[in-house]
Amino acid sequence: MQVVSAVGEAFNNVVLHGYAGRKEGSIDLRIQTRRGLIRIELRDWGASFDPTKVPPPAFDTLPESGLGLYIMQSFMHMTYRAGRPNLLTLSKRYLVERASAARKTEGAT
Repeated sequence: MQVVSAVGEAFNNVVLHGYAGRKEGSIDLRIQTRRGLIRIELRDWGASFDPTKVPPPAFDTLPESGLGLYIMQSFMHMTYRAGRPNLLTLSKRYLVERASAARKTEGAT
């Protein structure tokens, strides 16, 4: 669920901010997986930004927007490179459950 939330926020940010005021734009989404790791790259040709200049959200006011970058960084490791194209990379390591341990758990009552 964390990966889905982070990628959804990233996609929305590109659409709402990177391509603001444009009639169309494209996003190249690449997903790479290997044992214990998922890596998602989003490339776009919209306006770039500096993630270090985005202030943290004001949680005391319960904002309805402005949480996207915070969500992405809270759930996944994030890197960003501005350019042509912009490149946002989200990655996450996770534990891989061994099949034999899963079978033992399923059989226990």
